[in-house]
Amino acid sequence: MIEIKNIRKKFGKLTALDNVSVSFKRGECIALLGPNGSGKTTLIKSLLGMVVPDSGTIHFDHELITGKWRYRSRLGYMPQIGRYPENMTIAQVLDMMKDIRKKEHQQYDEDLVKSFGLNNLMQKKMRTLSGGTTQKVSASLAFLFKPDVLILDEPTAGLDPLSSELLKQKIIKEKQAGKLILITSHVLSELDDLVTEVFYMQEGKLAFHKKLAVLREETGEHKLSKAIAKLMRVQEV
Repeated sequence: MIEIKNIRKKFGKLTALDNVSVSFKRGECIALLGPNGSGKTTLIKSLLGMVVPDSGTIHFDHELITGKWRYRSRLGYMPQIGRYPENMTIAQVLDMMKDIRKKEHQQYDEDLVKSFGLNNLMQKKMRTLSGGTTQKVSASLAFLFKPDVLILDEPTAGLDPLSSELLKQKIIKEKQAGKLILITSHVLSELDDLVTEVFYMQEGKLAFHKKLAVLREETGEHKLSKAIAKLMRVQEV
């Protein structure tokens, strides 16, 4: 579904992406991991069209995305920190996004709006919301337009345990429906029951890309955090 070939990106002397190649397929939930500064954010922004690589190509369903924008309507993005007009209500933000992404006969996925209880908070202004409630708005917007690909950046950060579990169940449901889901998170325990593959970056390069089942078998560790730590120690030897 997404094919990345030999992309490079430099910001001054910093090489953010160094000849990265990878394929992401439908029906997979992929953990995009790595330490701070490893290139994860630049890779995500390249997929979103917010950063243009210096070289290499990105194909979405076999079409080159360079200079294109229509493919973005098939993406749902949840940023780590959502920023919205402070004087708008939740209802106005949702309506604004529906108007921007208007399509004929558009049907909306409002599962999270309802399960998070946002339908009872619609008249609250964005500036009055807690960080956790703002996260709920961001998550609801990411899923709202029934995208084929979901890119979720630290999705459970700031959420209470119940809301976190509701979001995880929604992610599993969408994965089972054949969606491609990319997740970044520093809380690896949140990913154990979600992801099918692990894509790990270091210093702008791909360190490894493995099925989670293979990673567990190779390391003998069930927990994702322990499996990654063990594999990285072996690679450093």
